[in-house]
Amino acid sequence: MKLSMPRFDQAPVLVVGDVMLDRYWHGGTSRISPEAPVPVVKVEQIEDRPGGAANVALNIAALGAPASLVGVTGDDEAADSLSNSLKGAGVRALFQRIAHQPTIVKLRVMSRHQQLLRIDFEEPFATDALALGAQVDDLLEGIKVLVLSDYGKGALKNHQALIQAARAKGIPVLADPKGKDFSIYRGASLITPNLSEFEAIVGGCADEHELVAKGATLMHDLELGALLVTRGEHGMTLLRPDHPALHLPARAREVFDVTGAGDTVISTLAAAIAAGEELPHAVALANLAAGIVVGKLGTAAISAPELRRAIQREEGSERGVLGLEQLLLAVADARAHNEKIVFTNGCFDILHAGHVTYLEQARAQGDRLIVAVNDDASVSRLKGPGRPINSVDRRMAVLAGLGAVDWVISFPEGTPENLLREVKPDVLVKGGDYGIDQVVGADIVTAYGGTVKVLGLVENSSTTAIVEKIRSR
Repeated sequence: MKLSMPRFDQAPVLVVGDVMLDRYWHGGTSRISPEAPVPVVKVEQIEDRPGGAANVALNIAALGAPASLVGVTGDDEAADSLSNSLKGAGVRALFQRIAHQPTIVKLRVMSRHQQLLRIDFEEPFATDALALGAQVDDLLEGIKVLVLSDYGKGALKNHQALIQAARAKGIPVLADPKGKDFSIYRGASLITPNLSEFEAIVGGCADEHELVAKGATLMHDLELGALLVTRGEHGMTLLRPDHPALHLPARAREVFDVTGAGDTVISTLAAAIAAGEELPHAVALANLAAGIVVGKLGTAAISAPELRRAIQREEGSERGVLGLEQLLLAVADARAHNEKIVFTNGCFDILHAGHVTYLEQARAQGDRLIVAVNDDASVSRLKGPGRPINSVDRRMAVLAGLGAVDWVISFPEGTPENLLREVKPDVLVKGGDYGIDQVVGADIVTAYGGTVKVLGLVENSSTTAIVEKIRSR
Protein backbone atom coordinates (compact mmCIF):
# COMPACT_ATOMS: atom_id res chain seq x y z
CA MET A 1 0.00 0.00 0.00
CA LYS A 2 1.68 3.21 -1.18
CA LEU A 3 1.25 6.11 1.24
CA SER A 4 1.31 9.83 0.56
CA MET A 5 0.73 12.95 2.63
CA PRO A 6 -2.88 14.20 2.38
CA ARG A 7 -3.88 17.85 1.97
CA PHE A 8 -4.93 18.32 5.57
CA ASP A 9 -5.39 22.08 5.18
CA GLN A 10 -8.61 21.44 3.23
CA ALA A 11 -10.03 18.89 5.70
CA PRO A 12 -12.20 20.55 8.40
CA VAL A 13 -13.13 18.24 11.28
CA LEU A 14 -15.54 18.76 14.21
CA VAL A 15 -14.80 16.96 17.49
CA VAL A 16 -17.48 16.55 20.15
CA GLY A 17 -16.85 14.86 23.46
CA ASP A 18 -15.27 14.78 26.89
CA VAL A 19 -12.57 17.38 27.28
CA MET A 20 -10.09 17.28 30.10
CA LEU A 21 -6.85 18.86 31.20
CA ASP A 22 -3.74 16.72 31.55
CA ARG A 23 -1.56 18.43 34.13
CA TYR A 24 2.00 17.35 34.84
CA TRP A 25 4.11 18.20 37.89
CA HIS A 26 7.77 17.49 37.10
CA GLY A 27 10.52 17.38 39.69
CA GLY A 28 13.46 15.53 41.14
CA THR A 29 13.41 12.92 43.89
CA SER A 30 16.33 12.54 46.24
CA ARG A 31 14.82 11.25 49.49
CA ILE A 32 12.01 9.25 51.05
CA SER A 33 9.37 11.03 53.14
CA PRO A 34 9.77 10.59 56.91
CA GLU A 35 5.96 10.48 57.12
CA ALA A 36 5.44 7.45 54.85
CA PRO A 37 7.54 5.18 52.60
CA VAL A 38 7.03 7.37 49.52
CA PRO A 39 9.42 9.53 47.49
CA VAL A 40 9.43 13.27 48.01
CA VAL A 41 9.13 15.17 44.71
CA LYS A 42 10.39 18.74 44.58
CA VAL A 43 8.15 20.24 41.90
CA GLU A 44 10.20 22.30 39.46
CA GLN A 45 7.89 22.52 36.45
CA ILE A 46 4.12 22.50 35.91
CA GLU A 47 2.87 21.64 32.44
CA ASP A 48 -0.70 21.69 31.11
CA ARG A 49 -1.78 19.77 28.00
CA PRO A 50 -5.25 19.34 26.47
CA GLY A 51 -6.55 15.82 27.05
CA GLY A 52 -9.45 13.63 25.94
CA ALA A 53 -11.51 15.18 23.15
CA ALA A 54 -9.33 18.29 23.45
CA ASN A 55 -6.26 16.20 22.62
CA VAL A 56 -8.07 14.77 19.58
CA ALA A 57 -8.79 18.29 18.31
CA LEU A 58 -5.22 19.35 19.08
CA ASN A 59 -3.84 16.40 17.08
CA ILE A 60 -6.06 17.30 14.12
CA ALA A 61 -4.86 20.91 14.22
CA ALA A 62 -1.22 19.80 14.55
CA LEU A 63 -1.59 17.91 11.27
CA GLY A 64 -2.67 21.16 9.64
CA ALA A 65 -6.41 20.45 9.40
CA PRO A 66 -9.01 23.01 10.54
CA ALA A 67 -10.34 21.70 13.88
CA SER A 68 -13.40 22.70 15.89
CA LEU A 69 -14.25 21.35 19.34
CA VAL A 70 -17.47 21.21 21.36
CA GLY A 71 -17.30 20.00 24.96
CA VAL A 72 -18.25 20.60 28.58
CA THR A 73 -16.07 22.11 31.32
CA GLY A 74 -16.36 23.79 34.64
CA ASP A 75 -16.11 27.56 34.89
CA ASP A 76 -12.66 27.61 36.41
CA GLU A 77 -8.92 28.08 35.95
CA ALA A 78 -8.49 24.68 34.32
CA ALA A 79 -11.08 25.57 31.65
CA ASP A 80 -9.22 28.82 31.01
CA SER A 81 -5.95 26.91 30.60
CA LEU A 82 -7.61 24.54 28.13
CA SER A 83 -9.12 27.40 26.13
CA ASN A 84 -5.83 29.26 25.92
CA SER A 85 -3.86 26.17 24.87
CA LEU A 86 -6.37 25.22 22.18
CA LYS A 87 -6.68 28.76 20.86
CA GLY A 88 -2.89 28.97 20.61
CA ALA A 89 -2.89 25.74 18.58
CA GLY A 90 -5.52 27.04 16.17
CA VAL A 91 -8.45 24.98 17.50
CA ARG A 92 -11.86 26.64 17.56
CA ALA A 93 -13.07 25.58 21.03
CA LEU A 94 -16.68 26.09 22.13
CA PHE A 95 -17.24 24.97 25.71
CA GLN A 96 -20.46 24.58 27.65
CA ARG A 97 -19.21 25.93 31.00
CA ILE A 98 -21.02 24.65 34.07
CA ALA A 99 -20.60 26.63 37.28
CA HIS A 100 -19.78 24.93 40.58
CA GLN A 101 -18.39 21.83 38.83
CA PRO A 102 -14.70 21.20 38.22
CA THR A 103 -13.21 20.82 34.79
CA ILE A 104 -11.89 17.26 34.56
CA VAL A 105 -8.19 17.34 35.45
CA LYS A 106 -5.78 14.40 35.41
CA LEU A 107 -2.78 15.39 37.54
CA ARG A 108 0.35 13.31 37.06
CA VAL A 109 3.39 13.61 39.32
CA MET A 110 6.51 12.87 37.27
CA SER A 111 10.14 12.34 38.17
CA ARG A 112 12.97 11.24 35.89
CA HIS A 113 10.46 10.63 33.08
CA GLN A 114 8.51 8.20 35.28
CA GLN A 115 4.94 8.65 36.50
CA LEU A 116 4.82 8.27 40.27
CA LEU A 117 1.19 9.16 40.94
CA ARG A 118 -2.00 10.23 39.15
CA ILE A 119 -4.72 12.26 40.87
CA ASP A 120 -8.11 12.78 39.15
CA PHE A 121 -10.39 15.75 39.74
CA GLU A 122 -13.82 15.08 38.23
CA GLU A 123 -17.55 14.94 38.78
CA PRO A 124 -20.24 13.75 36.32
CA PHE A 125 -21.46 16.71 34.27
CA ALA A 126 -25.10 17.73 34.09
CA THR A 127 -24.79 18.45 30.37
CA ASP A 128 -27.55 20.29 28.52
CA ALA A 129 -27.83 17.72 25.70
CA LEU A 130 -30.33 19.77 23.68
CA ALA A 131 -28.15 22.88 23.76
CA LEU A 132 -25.06 20.86 22.86
CA GLY A 133 -26.91 19.16 19.99
CA ALA A 134 -28.10 22.50 18.63
CA GLN A 135 -24.56 23.86 18.86
CA VAL A 136 -23.20 20.88 16.92
CA ASP A 137 -25.92 21.15 14.28
CA ASP A 138 -24.97 24.79 13.68
CA LEU A 139 -21.32 23.80 13.17
CA LEU A 140 -21.84 20.89 10.76
CA GLU A 141 -22.07 23.09 7.67
CA GLY A 142 -18.80 22.73 5.76
CA ILE A 143 -17.46 20.00 8.05
CA LYS A 144 -16.01 16.89 6.35
CA VAL A 145 -15.93 14.52 9.37
CA LEU A 146 -17.57 14.44 12.82
CA VAL A 147 -15.65 12.76 15.66
CA LEU A 148 -17.34 11.58 18.86
CA SER A 149 -14.59 11.37 21.47
CA ASP A 150 -16.32 9.52 24.27
CA TYR A 151 -14.67 8.97 27.64
CA GLY A 152 -17.94 8.35 29.48
CA LYS A 153 -17.67 11.58 31.47
CA GLY A 154 -21.10 12.97 30.57
CA ALA A 155 -20.51 15.41 27.71
CA LEU A 156 -22.15 13.03 25.22
CA LYS A 157 -25.73 12.40 26.33
CA ASN A 158 -27.47 11.67 23.04
CA HIS A 159 -25.11 9.97 20.63
CA GLN A 160 -27.86 9.02 18.20
CA ALA A 161 -29.04 12.59 17.72
CA LEU A 162 -25.49 13.64 16.76
CA ILE A 163 -24.94 10.64 14.48
CA GLN A 164 -28.24 11.14 12.65
CA ALA A 165 -27.68 14.90 12.28
CA ALA A 166 -24.31 14.28 10.62
CA ARG A 167 -25.59 11.44 8.42
CA ALA A 168 -28.44 13.63 7.20
CA LYS A 169 -25.77 15.96 5.80
CA GLY A 170 -23.67 13.13 4.36
CA ILE A 171 -20.90 13.62 6.95
CA PRO A 172 -19.01 10.51 8.13
CA VAL A 173 -19.10 9.92 11.89
CA LEU A 174 -16.11 8.40 13.70
CA ALA A 175 -16.50 7.32 17.33
CA ASP A 176 -13.92 6.33 19.92
CA PRO A 177 -16.26 4.24 22.10
CA LYS A 178 -16.39 3.69 25.84
CA GLY A 179 -18.57 1.66 28.17
CA LYS A 180 -20.36 -1.65 27.74
CA ASP A 181 -23.19 -0.51 25.49
CA PHE A 182 -22.02 0.06 21.92
CA SER A 183 -25.61 0.34 20.66
CA ILE A 184 -25.40 4.08 21.32
CA TYR A 185 -23.01 4.25 18.32
CA ARG A 186 -25.46 2.56 15.94
CA GLY A 187 -25.09 3.85 12.39
CA ALA A 188 -21.61 5.34 12.87
CA SER A 189 -19.28 5.23 9.87
CA LEU A 190 -16.44 3.82 11.98
CA ILE A 191 -15.78 3.01 15.62
CA THR A 192 -12.27 2.48 17.04
CA PRO A 193 -12.32 0.36 20.23
CA ASN A 194 -9.11 -1.07 21.61
CA LEU A 195 -8.98 -4.84 22.04
CA SER A 196 -10.08 -4.87 25.68
CA GLU A 197 -13.02 -2.56 24.93
CA PHE A 198 -13.98 -4.74 21.97
CA GLU A 199 -13.78 -7.98 23.96
CA ALA A 200 -15.85 -6.44 26.77
CA ILE A 201 -18.68 -6.23 24.23
CA VAL A 202 -18.26 -9.38 22.12
CA GLY A 203 -16.38 -11.69 24.50
CA GLY A 204 -12.83 -12.96 24.40
CA CYS A 205 -11.16 -13.69 21.06
CA ALA A 206 -8.79 -16.64 21.01
CA ASP A 207 -7.31 -15.71 17.64
CA GLU A 208 -7.66 -13.35 14.69
CA HIS A 209 -10.24 -15.58 13.01
CA GLU A 210 -12.54 -15.23 16.02
CA LEU A 211 -11.88 -11.49 16.23
CA VAL A 212 -12.88 -11.07 12.58
CA ALA A 213 -16.02 -13.20 12.98
CA LYS A 214 -17.20 -11.39 16.09
CA GLY A 215 -16.37 -8.03 14.54
CA ALA A 216 -18.49 -8.85 11.48
CA THR A 217 -21.43 -9.71 13.73
CA LEU A 218 -21.02 -6.46 15.67
CA MET A 219 -20.91 -4.41 12.46
CA HIS A 220 -24.07 -6.09 11.20
CA ASP A 221 -25.96 -5.68 14.48
CA LEU A 222 -25.06 -1.99 14.87
CA GLU A 223 -25.19 -1.08 11.15
CA LEU A 224 -21.62 0.20 11.27
CA GLY A 225 -19.74 1.30 8.18
CA ALA A 226 -16.47 -0.14 9.52
CA LEU A 227 -14.73 -1.28 12.69
CA LEU A 228 -11.09 -0.65 13.63
CA VAL A 229 -9.75 -2.65 16.57
CA THR A 230 -6.48 -1.28 17.95
CA ARG A 231 -4.42 -4.11 19.43
CA GLY A 232 -1.35 -2.54 21.05
CA GLU A 233 1.84 -4.34 20.11
CA HIS A 234 -0.16 -6.47 17.66
CA GLY A 235 -1.08 -3.45 15.55
CA MET A 236 -4.58 -2.80 14.19
CA THR A 237 -7.32 -4.74 12.43
CA LEU A 238 -9.71 -2.97 10.05
CA LEU A 239 -13.00 -4.72 9.31
CA ARG A 240 -15.48 -3.65 6.63
CA PRO A 241 -18.60 -5.41 5.37
CA ASP A 242 -17.87 -7.42 2.21
CA HIS A 243 -14.11 -6.79 2.41
CA PRO A 244 -11.32 -9.01 3.71
CA ALA A 245 -9.87 -8.05 7.08
CA LEU A 246 -6.86 -5.72 6.94
CA HIS A 247 -4.25 -6.46 9.63
CA LEU A 248 -1.56 -3.80 10.11
CA PRO A 249 1.50 -4.46 12.31
CA ALA A 250 2.50 -2.03 15.05
CA ARG A 251 4.97 0.60 13.84
CA ALA A 252 6.47 1.74 17.15
CA ARG A 253 10.24 1.36 17.36
CA GLU A 254 10.21 1.99 21.11
CA VAL A 255 7.16 2.31 23.34
CA PHE A 256 7.73 5.01 25.94
CA ASP A 257 4.18 6.03 26.94
CA VAL A 258 0.84 4.90 25.47
CA THR A 259 -1.07 7.86 26.95
CA GLY A 260 -3.21 9.46 24.23
CA ALA A 261 -2.37 6.89 21.54
CA GLY A 262 -6.08 6.25 20.90
CA ASP A 263 -6.61 9.99 20.45
CA THR A 264 -3.82 10.07 17.87
CA VAL A 265 -5.37 7.18 15.95
CA ILE A 266 -8.85 8.67 15.64
CA SER A 267 -7.58 12.19 14.96
CA THR A 268 -5.31 11.02 12.12
CA LEU A 269 -8.12 8.87 10.74
CA ALA A 270 -10.55 11.77 10.84
CA ALA A 271 -8.18 14.25 9.20
CA ALA A 272 -7.17 11.75 6.50
CA ILE A 273 -10.77 10.80 5.67
CA ALA A 274 -11.73 14.48 5.62
CA ALA A 275 -8.86 15.04 3.16
CA GLY A 276 -10.35 12.42 0.83
CA GLU A 277 -8.20 9.37 1.66
CA GLU A 278 -9.71 5.91 1.26
CA LEU A 279 -10.24 4.15 4.59
CA PRO A 280 -7.36 1.60 4.27
CA HIS A 281 -4.92 4.43 3.52
CA ALA A 282 -6.29 6.51 6.39
CA VAL A 283 -5.84 3.56 8.75
CA ALA A 284 -2.26 3.01 7.54
CA LEU A 285 -1.51 6.69 8.24
CA ALA A 286 -3.09 6.42 11.70
CA ASN A 287 -0.96 3.36 12.39
CA LEU A 288 2.20 5.31 11.52
CA ALA A 289 1.07 8.21 13.69
CA ALA A 290 0.42 5.93 16.66
CA GLY A 291 3.92 4.51 16.28
CA ILE A 292 5.31 8.03 16.63
CA VAL A 293 3.23 9.16 19.58
CA VAL A 294 3.93 6.18 21.85
CA GLY A 295 7.59 7.16 21.67
CA LYS A 296 6.76 10.43 23.42
CA LEU A 297 6.12 11.19 27.08
CA GLY A 298 2.53 11.82 28.14
CA THR A 299 -0.34 13.21 26.12
CA ALA A 300 1.27 14.50 22.94
CA ALA A 301 0.31 15.57 19.42
CA ILE A 302 2.27 14.68 16.31
CA SER A 303 2.99 17.31 13.69
CA ALA A 304 2.58 17.18 9.94
CA PRO A 305 6.38 17.16 9.42
CA GLU A 306 6.72 14.18 11.78
CA LEU A 307 4.05 12.23 9.91
CA ARG A 308 5.44 13.18 6.51
CA ARG A 309 8.91 12.01 7.54
CA ALA A 310 7.45 8.71 8.75
CA ILE A 311 5.73 8.31 5.37
CA GLN A 312 8.99 9.03 3.56
CA ARG A 313 10.77 6.44 5.71
CA GLU A 314 8.01 3.94 5.03
CA GLU A 315 8.16 4.52 1.28
CA GLY A 316 11.95 4.55 1.15
CA SER A 317 12.03 8.18 -0.05
CA GLU A 318 13.64 9.74 3.00
CA ARG A 319 16.85 9.79 0.96
CA GLY A 320 17.68 9.33 -2.71
CA VAL A 321 16.67 10.68 -6.11
CA LEU A 322 13.72 13.08 -5.90
CA GLY A 323 11.64 15.28 -8.17
CA LEU A 324 11.30 18.97 -7.38
CA GLU A 325 7.97 18.67 -5.52
CA GLN A 326 9.30 15.79 -3.40
CA LEU A 327 12.51 17.69 -2.72
CA LEU A 328 10.69 20.82 -1.56
CA LEU A 329 8.58 18.72 0.85
CA ALA A 330 11.69 16.96 2.16
CA VAL A 331 13.44 20.29 2.68
CA ALA A 332 10.40 21.71 4.50
CA ASP A 333 10.38 18.71 6.83
CA ALA A 334 14.11 19.01 7.47
CA ARG A 335 13.71 22.67 8.37
CA ALA A 336 10.83 21.78 10.69
CA HIS A 337 13.37 19.59 12.49
CA ASN A 338 15.88 22.50 12.63
CA GLU A 339 18.22 20.89 10.10
CA LYS A 340 20.61 22.95 7.97
CA ILE A 341 20.38 22.41 4.20
CA VAL A 342 23.55 22.28 2.10
CA PHE A 343 23.47 22.46 -1.72
CA THR A 344 26.08 21.68 -4.34
CA ASN A 345 25.95 20.92 -8.04
CA GLY A 346 27.95 19.53 -10.91
CA CYS A 347 28.10 17.02 -13.77
CA PHE A 348 29.58 14.11 -11.75
CA ASP A 349 30.08 12.16 -14.97
CA ILE A 350 32.59 9.61 -13.69
CA LEU A 351 32.58 9.56 -9.90
CA HIS A 352 36.10 9.45 -8.45
CA ALA A 353 37.89 9.83 -5.12
CA GLY A 354 37.97 13.61 -5.43
CA HIS A 355 34.20 13.75 -5.74
CA VAL A 356 33.69 11.48 -2.72
CA THR A 357 36.00 13.55 -0.51
CA TYR A 358 34.43 16.80 -1.71
CA LEU A 359 30.87 15.57 -1.02
CA GLU A 360 31.85 14.42 2.47
CA GLN A 361 33.31 17.87 3.16
CA ALA A 362 30.17 19.52 1.77
CA ARG A 363 27.91 17.36 3.98
CA ALA A 364 29.93 18.46 7.00
CA GLN A 365 28.72 22.05 6.43
CA GLY A 366 25.21 21.16 7.60
CA ASP A 367 22.70 18.38 8.31
CA ARG A 368 21.32 17.54 4.84
CA LEU A 369 23.13 17.58 1.48
CA ILE A 370 21.39 18.15 -1.85
CA VAL A 371 23.38 17.31 -4.98
CA ALA A 372 21.98 18.89 -8.16
CA VAL A 373 23.17 17.15 -11.34
CA ASN A 374 23.28 18.56 -14.88
CA ASP A 375 21.13 16.49 -17.23
CA ASP A 376 22.67 14.90 -20.33
CA ALA A 377 21.92 17.75 -22.71
CA SER A 378 23.41 20.40 -20.43
CA VAL A 379 26.55 18.26 -19.86
CA SER A 380 27.02 18.02 -23.65
CA ARG A 381 26.74 21.79 -23.94
CA LEU A 382 29.26 22.29 -21.15
CA LYS A 383 31.76 19.50 -21.88
CA GLY A 384 31.41 18.98 -25.61
CA PRO A 385 30.61 15.98 -27.88
CA GLY A 386 30.95 12.53 -26.35
CA ARG A 387 29.98 13.67 -22.88
CA PRO A 388 28.48 12.57 -20.61
CA ILE A 389 29.98 9.11 -20.45
CA ASN A 390 27.18 8.01 -18.08
CA SER A 391 23.54 8.97 -18.46
CA VAL A 392 21.94 11.24 -15.85
CA ASP A 393 19.93 8.36 -14.33
CA ARG A 394 23.11 6.37 -13.73
CA ARG A 395 25.00 9.36 -12.37
CA MET A 396 22.21 10.15 -9.92
CA ALA A 397 21.91 6.51 -8.82
CA VAL A 398 25.61 6.37 -7.95
CA LEU A 399 25.48 9.68 -6.07
CA ALA A 400 22.38 8.58 -4.13
CA GLY A 401 24.33 5.54 -2.92
CA LEU A 402 26.91 7.67 -1.12
CA GLY A 403 26.49 8.04 2.62
CA ALA A 404 27.21 11.78 2.51
CA VAL A 405 24.40 12.51 0.06
CA ASP A 406 20.77 12.88 1.17
CA TRP A 407 18.91 13.99 -1.95
CA VAL A 408 19.79 14.06 -5.65
CA ILE A 409 17.93 16.03 -8.32
CA SER A 410 18.69 16.83 -11.96
CA PHE A 411 18.30 20.14 -13.77
CA PRO A 412 18.25 20.94 -17.52
CA GLU A 413 19.75 24.43 -17.50
CA GLY A 414 23.42 25.24 -17.64
CA THR A 415 23.32 26.55 -14.07
CA PRO A 416 21.28 25.59 -10.97
CA GLU A 417 20.01 29.11 -10.38
CA ASN A 418 16.33 28.20 -10.81
CA LEU A 419 16.72 25.36 -8.30
CA LEU A 420 18.45 27.67 -5.82
CA ARG A 421 15.53 30.10 -6.00
CA GLU A 422 13.10 27.27 -5.25
CA VAL A 423 15.04 25.40 -2.57
CA LYS A 424 16.76 28.33 -0.83
CA PRO A 425 19.50 26.23 0.83
CA ASP A 426 21.20 27.51 3.96
CA VAL A 427 24.64 26.83 2.50
CA LEU A 428 25.78 26.78 -1.14
CA VAL A 429 29.02 24.86 -1.58
CA LYS A 430 31.32 24.78 -4.61
CA GLY A 431 34.67 23.09 -5.13
CA GLY A 432 37.58 24.71 -6.92
CA ASP A 433 39.73 27.81 -6.99
CA TYR A 434 36.83 30.28 -7.21
CA GLY A 435 36.30 33.45 -5.27
CA ILE A 436 32.93 33.46 -3.56
CA ASP A 437 31.72 36.18 -5.94
CA GLN A 438 32.51 33.83 -8.86
CA VAL A 439 30.30 30.99 -7.64
CA VAL A 440 27.18 30.70 -9.80
CA GLY A 441 24.13 31.46 -7.66
CA ALA A 442 26.09 33.10 -4.86
CA ASP A 443 24.16 36.34 -5.31
CA ILE A 444 20.85 34.46 -4.99
CA VAL A 445 21.87 32.69 -1.78
CA THR A 446 23.45 35.68 -0.07
CA ALA A 447 20.41 37.84 -0.93
CA TYR A 448 18.15 35.82 1.41
CA GLY A 449 20.83 35.45 4.11
CA GLY A 450 22.37 32.12 3.11
CA THR A 451 26.05 31.25 3.20
CA VAL A 452 28.39 30.48 0.29
CA LYS A 453 31.51 28.36 0.83
CA VAL A 454 34.28 27.28 -1.55
CA LEU A 455 36.01 23.98 -0.79
CA GLY A 456 39.27 22.89 -2.32
CA LEU A 457 39.40 19.90 -4.68
CA VAL A 458 41.51 16.78 -4.15
CA GLU A 459 44.64 17.09 -6.30
CA ASN A 460 45.18 14.80 -9.29
CA SER A 461 41.45 13.92 -9.44
CA SER A 462 39.64 15.03 -12.58
CA THR A 463 36.88 13.44 -14.64
CA THR A 464 38.25 15.06 -17.81
CA ALA A 465 41.73 13.69 -17.10
CA ILE A 466 40.28 10.22 -16.53
CA VAL A 467 38.35 10.38 -19.83
CA GLU A 468 41.43 11.57 -21.74
CA LYS A 469 43.55 8.81 -20.22
CA ILE A 470 41.01 6.16 -21.26
CA ARG A 471 40.76 7.56 -24.79
CA SER A 472 44.53 7.68 -25.23
CA ARG A 473 44.91 3.94 -24.64
